[in-house]
Amino acid sequence: MEPERAGKAAMGRSTRRKEEGARRTAFEERTMAMTRLQDLLQNITVTEAFQAAEMEISGISYHSQKVSQGELFICITGYSTDGHKYLGDAVRRGAAAAIVERIQPEIDVPQYVVPNSRIAMARLASAFYGHPSDKMTMIGITATNGKTSTTYMTNAILEQHGFKTGMMGTVVIKIDDERIPSELTTPESLDLQAYLKQMVDRGVSHVSMEVSSAAQETHRVETVDYDIVCFNNLSREHIDSHGTFENYFAAKSRLIREAGTNSFAVLNLDDEHAASLVTQTSAQVVTFGMKSREGVLSCKDLDLSTGRAKFTVEIMKPFQTLGGERLMPGEFRVELRIPGLHSVYNSMAAIAIALLCGVSVATVQETLRTFGGVERRFEFIHENAFTIIDDHFANPGNIDVTLETLRYMDYENFHLVYAIRGARGPIINRENAESIVKWMNRLERHELIATRSQSHVNRHNTVSDEEVDVFLAVMNEAGIEVKLYEELPDAIGEALTQAGRGDLILLAGCQGMDPGAEIALGLLERLGSNEGR
Repeated sequence: MEPERAGKAAMGRSTRRKEEGARRTAFEERTMAMTRLQDLLQNITVTEAFQAAEMEISGISYHSQKVSQGELFICITGYSTDGHKYLGDAVRRGAAAAIVERIQPEIDVPQYVVPNSRIAMARLASAFYGHPSDKMTMIGITATNGKTSTTYMTNAILEQHGFKTGMMGTVVIKIDDERIPSELTTPESLDLQAYLKQMVDRGVSHVSMEVSSAAQETHRVETVDYDIVCFNNLSREHIDSHGTFENYFAAKSRLIREAGTNSFAVLNLDDEHAASLVTQTSAQVVTFGMKSREGVLSCKDLDLSTGRAKFTVEIMKPFQTLGGERLMPGEFRVELRIPGLHSVYNSMAAIAIALLCGVSVATVQETLRTFGGVERRFEFIHENAFTIIDDHFANPGNIDVTLETLRYMDYENFHLVYAIRGARGPIINRENAESIVKWMNRLERHELIATRSQSHVNRHNTVSDEEVDVFLAVMNEAGIEVKLYEELPDAIGEALTQAGRGDLILLAGCQGMDPGAEIALGLLERLGSNEGR
């Protein structure tokens, strides 16, 4: 299948980029030039001013201990602290002016009152760095499960095509060939704009980024001008931070609902929440599905017998790309190196995005055939007499798609080692347990191994007695026997001693299972020739 050319391709943002090429850190970006404060203030709503003055600022900061001489300090009201408390400290360190939500008259510095300091920071940061997202093709990806994998997969395809790429997400900030460890899934707006400016300076043309619900709710991506947005799935997660599931969905869906008329929205029709957004956006919609055949792209002839999918992508309806090409109906075969049913959905999203960016089918096929995936996302860590898979078993949606994959796979017996989720409360643990029960019944398994991973979690992820009790209560009611271990190595060791030739072990869990793969491989090395007896 080849695209039908619709005349000369339209000029995309990827061709309108600066070629300065200088490598800078985010801090250097903040202090690289003087800017007239009054010019910056034109980008926000100022309701009141205190000691207003004409001046130039050297940069912007929201962390008082990182303020440099002559910078504008923004007082951010956060979840656990209030930046207004630190204005005095920021001024002592050299802040020349401040953006506030309430004036502090005892502090002798120009202060500008705004209705929402987070929105103001996003707009000021974008203006300060020259609106960098306007100069690149911006791709925003959201989902409860699979944001990281989809973002990595998308970036890999775009790189294989020859684009110079940037990436932001849970694991890393990638600026061409430079990688910086991430602190947040989506950086604070000031840091985000600084990174985007560096990408522009390095000649990056395409940026793939994870967009979290928290980023939407706290206006971190307020001024990012997306060309393509993607919503893959939604399940119950982060309820504590959003209050209700409805609030969570509202925060997630803003990425789609607020997309512009010149952008594209990629939506998964097999997810009811993503599908509901088809009519809730001004963007041009490109849909996909496996169960649904109503979308623009469809997955058919799926083979998951080895755990690694082979399937056919069928273009059901013509659609136009960012560059103006028109893709006509047709089909092509895809083979994934990474395993899991969820990888099929993630790859369908990445394929849609890649095609919109003008990537050839051949490049898509070759990249997906060799793409190695992301750590702890249904990762095959051992394939010999028996197979061990490591998976970030976070929430019911994640559990459903992971365990549904096993229904397609060929193996003898299934052994589940589950790290109970700590410090998340009884609700998510009950829901996780109920999802596990549902699939254990379908997989005809009536026992599992669980652990508190007591020595392998920090105080922020310690499993409480209440969380253990609710998990065990659900299992007991369903008639599923649980072997509970305090320590992770003991739980994994139990599974290894049970496993026979052709069996499958699933190491499942979040923080409590993070070291699971290393522990399992270490135990296997000590077991040596006893494996698969």
